[in-house]
Amino acid sequence: MFLIDDILFFPIKSIIWLGKKLNDMAERELTDEGLIKEKLMELQLQFELDEIDEKEYNEQEKILLEKLNAIRSSRDEESTG
Repeated sequence: MFLIDDILFFPIKSIIWLGKKLNDMAERELTDEGLIKEKLMELQLQFELDEIDEKEYNEQEKILLEKLNAIRSSRDEESTG
């Protein structure tokens, strides 16, 4: 009986597992300060190699810095609250 249940529920369990992994990845991207710093370094390199212009660099840098500040302020609130 358990084997049949495992076979029947495998697709559902797989979807749930995949959903959890995607959620973990999204949460990591939203809360990982190191990842944002890495993206800032990549952005700087693209600018220095003339792969992007100054306007695009400034726009993307602003977005990344806002994310970094949000992560830091959230972390500060958690530690004090």
